[in-house]
Amino acid sequence: MNALYSALGTILPFSWLEPAFMKNALLAVLVAAPLFGMLGSVVVSNQMAFFSDAIGHSALTGIALGVIIGIREPMVTMVAFSLLLAFAIIIVKTKGKSSADTIIGVFSSTSVALGIVLLSATGNFAKYQRYLVGDILSIRPEEILHLLVALILLVISFVALYNKMLLTNLHTTFARSRGIKTLAVETAFALLTAAIVTISIRWTGLLVINSLLVLPAASSRLVSRNARTYIALSVAISLVSCVTGLALSWYMGSASGATIVIVNAAAFALCLVLGTVRK
Repeated sequence: MNALYSALGTILPFSWLEPAFMKNALLAVLVAAPLFGMLGSVVVSNQMAFFSDAIGHSALTGIALGVIIGIREPMVTMVAFSLLLAFAIIIVKTKGKSSADTIIGVFSSTSVALGIVLLSATGNFAKYQRYLVGDILSIRPEEILHLLVALILLVISFVALYNKMLLTNLHTTFARSRGIKTLAVETAFALLTAAIVTISIRWTGLLVINSLLVLPAASSRLVSRNARTYIALSVAISLVSCVTGLALSWYMGSASGATIVIVNAAAFALCLVLGTVRK
């Protein structure tokens, strides 16, 4: 890591990168930004923004269950509960008669309320409030490795599932006629989204995690002419916004996750203007 820190200091000789924790944060951002950009492009294309938001809010219940069971590492129960919730949403959406938004809304509101009730009843709500806003400045080298593994898994899944997921979303019946197991594809992507969103919450915060997924892709969609450009630009916007937001948070003394979202929102406004002008 020392060699990597030295290289960062040489390539980017800025005062905000002098502390070791800022170098860790930058490395995390460089890994997480492509993660958000790629995953967000599918989330936006498949109109799953509300789904990822529901998964983010379910983190409180995952934490509460960990406290009750006695598991010291909240991430274990957070991921487990988010995967269970994602699977339940897909099954109920497939079998039920209600709209997807209604089903997701029911699960989302119930899970966040349950989490607040359980944490407050056990007297642990204040202890875990940091998960609301996150703290990427506290990330450790081994946790950056976890993000890197998640990125690798996402790239593999992207290559394997993207076209199938896109076709399933456009026309489910046609996708089935082409031999695509639509339920399996939807479930696999939902579980992948749930895992990545939950893993990222500790550093980004559950209040803004969905914005980090949706805004870069939404911005890219306004100015892109094809799928390849859409994905590439989504990753690029995510990278630029994350690095810029991290640097600004250092100088402003503000929360990093929220500052990154503000920069992403500015990028969306710019793309909105550019998209309007091009029309």
